[in-house]
Amino acid sequence: MTDFTKVKANLEQRGYAVTCFATAAEAVDYLDGKLDGRTIGVGGSVSVRETGLFDRLKTHNTIHAHWEGGSKEAAATAQVYLSSVNGLAETGEIVNIDGVGNRIASTVFGHEEVYFLVGRNKLSPDYDGAVWRARNVASPKNAIRLQRKTPCAVKGDKCYDCKSPDRLCRGMMVLWEASSGIGRTEVVLVDEDLGF
Repeated sequence: MTDFTKVKANLEQRGYAVTCFATAAEAVDYLDGKLDGRTIGVGGSVSVRETGLFDRLKTHNTIHAHWEGGSKEAAATAQVYLSSVNGLAETGEIVNIDGVGNRIASTVFGHEEVYFLVGRNKLSPDYDGAVWRARNVASPKNAIRLQRKTPCAVKGDKCYDCKSPDRLCRGMMVLWEASSGIGRTEVVLVDEDLGF
């Protein structure tokens, strides 16, 4: 079992609420019970989709997800925003990379609540490791998933800092602390591998 003690304490010192679960099913039950009758925006999160959370929430909430035909703009104005992270340092820094900017913008401004659903595979010992993971693990996997014409999608091994017009990683955001532009931000840690 993953010891979340250090990362939990560091995230709490940085202003985040933190909950920990042994399984994705427990985390989904928790979030499904918490979020009812709300408008919810969802970033392009494989973690949210693969856990079944998206399907559960859409039965009793209004969901805005661009991969389901919803607009990024509607997601940006929802009461709640769901995302995952590309890298999480045990020291508490959250790292996300984005192509359009909708996801990273929505995790820092405009919502009553933001929830990050984070599997153990996203953890790195420190800030440099979290940035490395976001660039060289998560970004190539997302480029492959989205069938981008980039060196990282072709080779699947690392970021090449390419200048391709199809480049997915156009911006990186590091959250040093919970954003003051959000009412409440919670990190939901799961002792399973989730997403990329």
